[in-house]
Amino acid sequence: MFKRKNILVFRTSVEAWETVLKIKPLLDRLVEDTGRWNFDLEDCDRILRVESNHLIAQQVVDLLRKNGIFIKELEE
Repeated sequence: MFKRKNILVFRTSVEAWETVLKIKPLLDRLVEDTGRWNFDLEDCDRILRVESNHLIAQQVVDLLRKNGIFIKELEE
């Protein structure tokens, strides 16, 4: 049976693509081969969107906060 992916959306303090490149290996490891992530730095909230079969929001929040990035999950 096909498992549906969780879609998590966050507001962040990431302003530059250099920061995205810095945390890319961490996010890649977190989502593994079953998920994906992307930033929308054009949005005023500098959105991070994460799709994954196994992650919960707190894992993403903890990872980015440990790396000095403000992050807050956006409620639907």
